[in-house]
Amino acid sequence: MPEYVTDADDPRLADFTGLRDVELRKSLESERGLFVAEGEKVIRRAVGAGYPVRAVLTTERWLASLADVLGDAPVYVVSEEVMQGVAGFQVHRGALASMERLPVPPVAKVLEGGSRIVVLEDLVDHGNVGAIFRCAAALGVDGIILSPRCADPLYRRSVKVSMGAIFAIPYARMDNWYDGLEEIRAAGFQTLALTPDQSVIPLDTVEMSDRVALLLGSEGDGLSSRWLREADEQVCIQMSPTAMEAGVDSLNVVAAAAIACHGLMRGAADPVSKPISQN
Repeated sequence: MPEYVTDADDPRLADFTGLRDVELRKSLESERGLFVAEGEKVIRRAVGAGYPVRAVLTTERWLASLADVLGDAPVYVVSEEVMQGVAGFQVHRGALASMERLPVPPVAKVLEGGSRIVVLEDLVDHGNVGAIFRCAAALGVDGIILSPRCADPLYRRSVKVSMGAIFAIPYARMDNWYDGLEEIRAAGFQTLALTPDQSVIPLDTVEMSDRVALLLGSEGDGLSSRWLREADEQVCIQMSPTAMEAGVDSLNVVAAAAIACHGLMRGAADPVSKPISQN
Protein backbone atom coordinates (compact mmCIF):
# COMPACT_ATOMS: atom_id res chain seq x y z
CA MET A 1 0.00 0.00 0.00
CA PRO A 2 1.57 3.37 -0.97
CA GLU A 3 2.44 5.72 1.87
CA TYR A 4 2.03 9.44 1.21
CA VAL A 5 4.83 11.59 2.64
CA THR A 6 4.80 15.40 2.80
CA ASP A 7 8.10 16.16 4.57
CA ALA A 8 11.46 15.87 2.78
CA ASP A 9 13.12 15.22 6.16
CA ASP A 10 10.91 12.22 6.94
CA PRO A 11 13.29 9.46 8.19
CA ARG A 12 11.53 6.89 6.00
CA LEU A 13 13.17 8.62 3.00
CA ALA A 14 16.71 8.32 4.35
CA ASP A 15 17.88 6.00 1.55
CA PHE A 16 17.31 8.80 -0.97
CA THR A 17 18.89 11.85 0.68
CA GLY A 18 21.67 13.92 -0.88
CA LEU A 19 21.95 12.04 -4.15
CA ARG A 20 24.31 14.67 -5.57
CA ASP A 21 26.68 14.54 -2.57
CA VAL A 22 29.18 11.95 -3.81
CA GLU A 23 31.07 11.49 -0.54
CA LEU A 24 27.86 11.25 1.51
CA ARG A 25 26.41 8.68 -0.89
CA LYS A 26 29.62 6.61 -0.91
CA SER A 27 29.55 6.24 2.87
CA LEU A 28 25.78 5.84 3.14
CA GLU A 29 25.49 3.26 0.37
CA SER A 30 28.46 1.27 1.65
CA GLU A 31 27.13 1.31 5.22
CA ARG A 32 23.61 0.22 4.21
CA GLY A 33 24.54 -2.06 1.30
CA LEU A 34 22.34 -0.25 -1.21
CA PHE A 35 22.36 1.67 -4.46
CA VAL A 36 19.78 3.88 -6.16
CA ALA A 37 18.15 3.19 -9.53
CA GLU A 38 16.48 6.11 -11.30
CA GLY A 39 13.58 5.83 -13.72
CA GLU A 40 11.14 3.06 -14.65
CA LYS A 41 13.35 1.40 -17.29
CA VAL A 42 16.42 1.20 -15.03
CA ILE A 43 14.38 0.02 -12.03
CA ARG A 44 12.85 -2.75 -14.15
CA ARG A 45 16.27 -3.83 -15.38
CA ALA A 46 17.64 -3.93 -11.85
CA VAL A 47 14.71 -6.03 -10.63
CA GLY A 48 15.08 -8.31 -13.65
CA ALA A 49 18.74 -8.82 -12.79
CA GLY A 50 17.79 -10.05 -9.32
CA TYR A 51 18.45 -6.99 -7.17
CA PRO A 52 15.88 -6.79 -4.33
CA VAL A 53 13.97 -3.52 -3.90
CA ARG A 54 14.37 -1.88 -0.49
CA ALA A 55 12.05 1.10 -1.04
CA VAL A 56 10.66 3.30 -3.79
CA LEU A 57 10.24 7.08 -3.87
CA THR A 58 7.91 8.32 -6.57
CA THR A 59 5.25 10.83 -7.51
CA GLU A 60 1.60 10.06 -8.10
CA ARG A 61 2.03 10.24 -11.88
CA TRP A 62 4.51 7.33 -11.99
CA LEU A 63 2.96 5.11 -9.35
CA ALA A 64 0.82 2.89 -11.58
CA SER A 65 3.59 2.18 -14.12
CA LEU A 66 5.77 0.50 -11.50
CA ALA A 67 3.09 -1.42 -9.60
CA ASP A 68 3.88 -4.79 -11.22
CA VAL A 69 7.58 -4.90 -10.29
CA LEU A 70 7.72 -3.60 -6.73
CA GLY A 71 6.40 -6.57 -4.78
CA ASP A 72 6.07 -5.86 -1.07
CA ALA A 73 8.65 -3.05 -0.97
CA PRO A 74 7.57 0.16 0.78
CA VAL A 75 6.45 2.81 -1.72
CA TYR A 76 6.60 6.47 -0.68
CA VAL A 77 4.56 8.91 -2.78
CA VAL A 78 5.56 12.56 -2.66
CA SER A 79 4.98 15.80 -4.52
CA GLU A 80 7.47 17.04 -7.15
CA GLU A 81 8.68 19.63 -4.64
CA VAL A 82 9.36 17.06 -1.91
CA MET A 83 11.05 14.78 -4.43
CA GLN A 84 13.44 17.57 -5.41
CA GLY A 85 14.02 18.45 -1.77
CA VAL A 86 14.99 14.89 -0.88
CA ALA A 87 17.11 14.11 -3.93
CA GLY A 88 18.69 17.53 -4.34
CA PHE A 89 17.73 17.83 -8.02
CA GLN A 90 14.70 17.51 -10.28
CA VAL A 91 14.00 13.84 -10.94
CA HIS A 92 12.80 13.91 -14.54
CA ARG A 93 12.12 10.17 -14.71
CA GLY A 94 9.74 10.39 -11.77
CA ALA A 95 10.85 7.46 -9.61
CA LEU A 96 13.80 6.36 -7.49
CA ALA A 97 14.31 2.89 -6.02
CA SER A 98 16.82 1.95 -3.37
CA MET A 99 18.06 -1.55 -4.18
CA GLU A 100 20.03 -4.05 -2.14
CA ARG A 101 23.51 -4.75 -3.46
CA LEU A 102 24.45 -8.30 -4.35
CA PRO A 103 27.92 -9.77 -3.74
CA VAL A 104 30.35 -8.90 -6.54
CA PRO A 105 31.78 -12.12 -8.01
CA PRO A 106 35.52 -12.80 -8.00
CA VAL A 107 37.55 -11.97 -11.09
CA ALA A 108 37.94 -15.67 -11.93
CA LYS A 109 34.15 -16.06 -12.19
CA VAL A 110 33.84 -13.28 -14.78
CA LEU A 111 36.79 -14.63 -16.78
CA GLU A 112 35.28 -18.10 -16.84
CA GLY A 113 33.90 -18.93 -20.26
CA GLY A 114 34.42 -15.46 -21.73
CA SER A 115 36.39 -14.72 -24.88
CA ARG A 116 36.33 -10.91 -24.96
CA ILE A 117 36.60 -8.75 -21.84
CA VAL A 118 37.37 -5.13 -21.02
CA VAL A 119 39.64 -4.16 -18.12
CA LEU A 120 39.36 -0.62 -16.70
CA GLU A 121 42.27 0.93 -14.81
CA ASP A 122 41.50 3.80 -12.42
CA LEU A 123 38.53 5.37 -14.23
CA VAL A 124 37.10 7.56 -11.48
CA ASP A 125 34.32 9.39 -13.33
CA HIS A 126 31.02 7.62 -12.67
CA GLY A 127 29.44 8.82 -15.89
CA ASN A 128 32.33 7.48 -17.97
CA VAL A 129 32.16 4.11 -16.25
CA GLY A 130 28.42 3.87 -16.93
CA ALA A 131 28.87 4.87 -20.58
CA ILE A 132 31.61 2.26 -21.08
CA PHE A 133 29.40 -0.45 -19.58
CA ARG A 134 26.70 0.56 -22.06
CA CYS A 135 29.13 0.38 -25.01
CA ALA A 136 30.55 -2.97 -23.89
CA ALA A 137 27.14 -4.54 -23.30
CA ALA A 138 25.76 -3.29 -26.63
CA LEU A 139 28.72 -4.69 -28.59
CA GLY A 140 28.72 -8.14 -26.99
CA VAL A 141 31.67 -7.95 -24.58
CA ASP A 142 31.55 -10.87 -22.13
CA GLY A 143 32.55 -9.06 -18.96
CA ILE A 144 34.31 -6.09 -17.35
CA ILE A 145 37.10 -6.14 -14.77
CA LEU A 146 37.69 -3.04 -12.64
CA SER A 147 40.94 -2.05 -10.96
CA PRO A 148 40.60 -1.35 -7.21
CA ARG A 149 40.37 2.44 -7.66
CA CYS A 150 37.73 2.49 -10.40
CA ALA A 151 34.46 4.30 -9.74
CA ASP A 152 31.52 2.28 -8.45
CA PRO A 153 29.37 1.00 -11.35
CA LEU A 154 26.33 1.00 -9.05
CA TYR A 155 26.62 4.66 -8.12
CA ARG A 156 23.45 6.45 -9.27
CA ARG A 157 25.08 8.38 -12.12
CA SER A 158 26.85 5.27 -13.46
CA VAL A 159 23.59 3.32 -13.50
CA LYS A 160 21.68 6.24 -15.05
CA VAL A 161 24.21 6.87 -17.86
CA SER A 162 24.41 3.15 -18.61
CA MET A 163 20.58 3.05 -18.97
CA GLY A 164 20.67 -0.16 -16.93
CA ALA A 165 23.43 -1.82 -19.00
CA ILE A 166 25.28 -2.21 -15.70
CA PHE A 167 22.88 -5.10 -15.07
CA ALA A 168 23.41 -6.70 -18.49
CA ILE A 169 27.11 -7.52 -18.28
CA PRO A 170 29.00 -9.38 -15.53
CA TYR A 171 31.75 -7.46 -13.75
CA ALA A 172 34.27 -7.95 -10.98
CA ARG A 173 36.79 -5.82 -9.10
CA MET A 174 40.46 -6.71 -8.67
CA ASP A 175 41.80 -7.02 -5.14
CA ASN A 176 45.36 -6.25 -6.22
CA TRP A 177 46.23 -3.73 -8.93
CA TYR A 178 49.95 -4.51 -9.00
CA ASP A 179 49.54 -8.16 -9.98
CA GLY A 180 46.03 -7.86 -11.41
CA LEU A 181 46.96 -8.55 -15.02
CA GLU A 182 48.70 -11.78 -14.10
CA GLU A 183 45.42 -13.46 -13.15
CA ILE A 184 43.90 -12.42 -16.47
CA ARG A 185 46.89 -13.67 -18.43
CA ALA A 186 46.93 -16.93 -16.45
CA ALA A 187 43.32 -17.51 -17.55
CA GLY A 188 44.54 -17.58 -21.16
CA PHE A 189 43.76 -14.02 -22.22
CA GLN A 190 45.89 -12.01 -24.62
CA THR A 191 46.16 -8.50 -23.13
CA LEU A 192 45.92 -5.48 -25.45
CA ALA A 193 46.72 -2.06 -23.95
CA LEU A 194 44.95 0.83 -25.69
CA THR A 195 47.14 3.93 -26.03
CA PRO A 196 46.89 7.15 -28.09
CA ASP A 197 50.47 6.54 -29.30
CA GLN A 198 50.14 6.31 -33.08
CA SER A 199 53.46 4.51 -33.46
CA VAL A 200 52.06 1.22 -32.12
CA ILE A 201 50.02 -1.34 -34.05
CA PRO A 202 46.42 -0.31 -34.88
CA LEU A 203 43.76 -2.29 -33.06
CA ASP A 204 42.01 -3.19 -36.29
CA THR A 205 45.09 -4.96 -37.67
CA VAL A 206 46.47 -6.72 -34.58
CA GLU A 207 46.27 -10.51 -34.61
CA MET A 208 43.92 -11.62 -31.85
CA SER A 209 43.84 -14.92 -30.00
CA ASP A 210 40.70 -16.79 -28.96
CA ARG A 211 40.58 -14.91 -25.65
CA VAL A 212 41.37 -11.19 -25.54
CA ALA A 213 41.34 -8.60 -22.75
CA LEU A 214 41.29 -4.93 -23.79
CA LEU A 215 42.90 -2.59 -21.24
CA LEU A 216 41.55 0.98 -20.96
CA GLY A 217 43.19 3.65 -18.80
CA SER A 218 42.02 6.63 -16.81
CA GLU A 219 40.47 9.77 -18.25
CA GLY A 220 43.55 11.97 -18.00
CA ASP A 221 46.69 9.87 -17.87
CA GLY A 222 45.61 6.73 -19.70
CA LEU A 223 47.08 3.39 -18.69
CA SER A 224 49.86 3.23 -16.11
CA SER A 225 53.39 2.57 -17.33
CA ARG A 226 53.29 -0.79 -15.53
CA TRP A 227 50.21 -2.01 -17.38
CA LEU A 228 51.55 -0.70 -20.69
CA ARG A 229 54.77 -2.68 -20.13
CA GLU A 230 53.00 -5.83 -18.95
CA ALA A 231 50.47 -6.01 -21.78
CA ASP A 232 51.13 -8.48 -24.57
CA GLU A 233 50.66 -5.73 -27.14
CA GLN A 234 50.10 -1.99 -27.17
CA VAL A 235 47.44 -0.95 -29.69
CA CYS A 236 45.96 2.32 -30.91
CA ILE A 237 42.93 3.65 -32.74
CA GLN A 238 44.22 5.24 -35.92
CA MET A 239 43.62 8.99 -35.97
CA SER A 240 43.24 11.16 -39.04
CA PRO A 241 46.61 12.71 -40.01
CA THR A 242 44.80 15.95 -40.81
CA ALA A 243 43.25 16.01 -37.35
CA MET A 244 46.62 15.23 -35.76
CA GLU A 245 48.22 18.16 -37.61
CA ALA A 246 45.44 20.39 -36.27
CA GLY A 247 46.25 19.31 -32.71
CA VAL A 248 43.48 16.71 -32.23
CA ASP A 249 45.66 13.88 -30.99
CA SER A 250 43.29 11.70 -28.97
CA LEU A 251 39.70 10.69 -28.23
CA ASN A 252 37.93 10.92 -24.91
CA VAL A 253 37.82 7.66 -23.04
CA VAL A 254 34.16 6.85 -23.82
CA ALA A 255 34.54 7.45 -27.57
CA ALA A 256 37.76 5.41 -27.55
CA ALA A 257 36.04 2.63 -25.59
CA ALA A 258 33.15 2.43 -28.07
CA ILE A 259 35.46 2.17 -31.08
CA ALA A 260 37.79 -0.22 -29.29
CA CYS A 261 34.97 -2.51 -28.10
CA HIS A 262 33.76 -2.74 -31.68
CA GLY A 263 37.28 -3.65 -32.79
CA LEU A 264 37.68 -6.08 -29.93
CA MET A 265 34.76 -8.18 -31.16
CA ARG A 266 36.48 -8.81 -34.51
CA GLY A 267 36.94 -12.54 -34.82
CA ALA A 268 35.07 -13.30 -31.60
CA ALA A 269 32.85 -16.35 -31.39
CA ASP A 270 29.17 -15.80 -32.07
CA PRO A 271 27.65 -14.08 -29.02
CA VAL A 272 25.66 -16.25 -26.66
CA SER A 273 23.12 -15.36 -24.04
CA LYS A 274 24.87 -14.19 -20.89
CA PRO A 275 23.52 -13.96 -17.35
CA ILE A 276 22.54 -10.49 -16.20
CA SER A 277 22.68 -11.25 -12.48
CA GLN A 278 25.74 -10.66 -10.30
CA ASN A 279 24.94 -13.79 -8.27
